[in-house]
Amino acid sequence: MAGVYDEAVAIGAELTELRRAIHAEPEIGLDLPRTQRKVLDALAGLPLEISLGTGLSSVTAVLRGGQPGKTVLLRADMDALPVTERSGMPYASQTDGAMHACGHDLHTAMLCGAAKVLSARSADLAGNVIFMFQPGEEGPGGGRIMVDEGVLDAAGDRPVAAYALHVASGLLPFGLFASRSGTIMAAADTLHVTVHGRGGHGSQPHRAADPVPVACEIVLALQTMVTRQFDVFDPVVLTVGTFHAGTADNVIPDDAHFVATIRSFSPHARDAVQKAAPRTAVQVAAAHGLTATAEFRDGYPVTINDATELAFAEQTLAGLLGDGRYFAAPDPLTGSEDFSYVLEQVPGAFLMLGACPPDADPFAAPFNHSAEAVFDDAVLPDGTALYAELALERLAQAAGA
Repeated sequence: MAGVYDEAVAIGAELTELRRAIHAEPEIGLDLPRTQRKVLDALAGLPLEISLGTGLSSVTAVLRGGQPGKTVLLRADMDALPVTERSGMPYASQTDGAMHACGHDLHTAMLCGAAKVLSARSADLAGNVIFMFQPGEEGPGGGRIMVDEGVLDAAGDRPVAAYALHVASGLLPFGLFASRSGTIMAAADTLHVTVHGRGGHGSQPHRAADPVPVACEIVLALQTMVTRQFDVFDPVVLTVGTFHAGTADNVIPDDAHFVATIRSFSPHARDAVQKAAPRTAVQVAAAHGLTATAEFRDGYPVTINDATELAFAEQTLAGLLGDGRYFAAPDPLTGSEDFSYVLEQVPGAFLMLGACPPDADPFAAPFNHSAEAVFDDAVLPDGTALYAELALERLAQAAGA
């Protein structure tokens, strides 16, 4: 039988066709009926146990090997973003206001390819593989819902390892994988603050209780908080993205409201900022004789790579594609990922893969989430082969333990 990489290359045209079909019909959020149908069609005829989600358009496929063994999980996200595409590609989105600007269409095609490659080897497979096709990564938290609906137990026993790949349209050169041990992606939470004042005439602020300067002071106090109360080597990033108050220049409003995104890189820092940020807002308002409501809303947890599983992934990658294809990232990414919900329960690894076209400068190319982002289909066999090889090698390792 040909090697895994050769098999992935042999189906490269098929993977490209699937990826471009998904790209042309992007869907957003948890309900992705057309994407789900494309995945099911791609998996048709393979010896898989398939189940669909109830709270979202997920696909869970289990491949049972011919030999007894453990279970490994492979994950791909399927949803697009609310972005109007300006890439100019012939297979660009046909849906206004929706685009696969983060490369999830590539992940989906790669995992379908890995299912096909592994299915051809099922008789010799020492254990089971769970293929997790997940909607709603871009905000709704489809990963958490799939975990709640039982994806981790789909094969009957919990996976011993879980792996996910994510392409990048910039920053990483074409074909280069990157990751790091420990925190690889930040937690992403939000802080909602409303300062309650008393409205009045703009010319007589002393007869009112102006919430606007107080809200502004809270914004500045929060910036001081993250630099004075948190370790520079375990930082917190806080950015106020919306600020709303008032209806006219000469009217003091009753309330001022703002929302901030908060990124943290360890469970400890996340827990600390969850307490410190609302407390700061409430107490600054109180110092001015006003009140404030401050709500910390949980988003995605910190995405943490298991050191042993990442080392295994690096070794597997080198054996599959040769040396020089992996970069050890010195710092985490400040974006977030709901694969974190899987990694909270299963040791595993999350790796980035450069998909910037080779003729483009990766440091100047539009990055993920840009309306002009372009991902090169030529990386599809690389991702497909690595998904498959990780499952094969990890199950073989578990069987020999």
